[in-house]
Amino acid sequence: MKHFLKFLILIVMTITFTLPVYGYQPKGSESTKGAKKQGGKGHHGYGRPKGPPANIPAHIKERTSPDGKGINLNGSQIGVKGIAIMAETIALKNVVSMALKGNNLGDEGVRVITQSSTFKNLEFLSLWDNGISPEGIKMLARGANFNKLKELNLMQNNVGNQGVVLLVDSSNLSNLTSLDLSVNKIGDKGAIAIATSPYLSNLKKLDLFNNQISLKGLRAILQSKTLVSLKEIDFVKNNIDDESAAKLWESHMNSCRALKKGSDSKKVRIPLCAN
Repeated sequence: MKHFLKFLILIVMTITFTLPVYGYQPKGSESTKGAKKQGGKGHHGYGRPKGPPANIPAHIKERTSPDGKGINLNGSQIGVKGIAIMAETIALKNVVSMALKGNNLGDEGVRVITQSSTFKNLEFLSLWDNGISPEGIKMLARGANFNKLKELNLMQNNVGNQGVVLLVDSSNLSNLTSLDLSVNKIGDKGAIAIATSPYLSNLKKLDLFNNQISLKGLRAILQSKTLVSLKEIDFVKNNIDDESAAKLWESHMNSCRALKKGSDSKKVRIPLCAN
């Protein structure tokens, strides 16, 4: 890691602790605050639906910003049918921000997004909890519509190590500043792929909450020669105990400026700054 690189590391102190780390919040359209603890609704202003809206086109229009650059469909369950309607919606041709948490899109939904020119300007994309497998990740990695992405949220899908390897081997990530891969059954192989990717030099925030990464994977991230912009990482609820993690921080940083308890007594924040 280059000098002056600052990491914000959040370490769990009890098994009940979860934290509000947010890899994705485009223009205020989506907030994950409390979501890792409570499931979250994305603050879309209505109760959790039991199925897709009766009138999907009207619902899409209602949830689109006046300038057509942002759309928040968190929890709408529009499915592949809905994303296909969006792909043909002329009013969305300038969309840059899409919050699509919990819409049952699957890999086929990713294919639709990939193949439609409607989404060619995307910069902020949340596909949180959509049942996306490595096959869908492959399409995302290769799709021309994703080469402007700045923030990508893939929390709670079926990405796994295979999906991570496919994702970070894509030049589509060259402009990415925030990546959320929480709850995706990612292990050390995935962490090492992230650490060695030549396309993540602009990444500032990396969320790997609740995966299967050990000290080996964390060490790879901290020693990465390519993650030169990384400032915030979340490794809470992985296969790393607090004592070993703390020793690793110290061994790879020239100075540890503070060990400070947060307002929540169940957590501590350890800002570490290298000289």
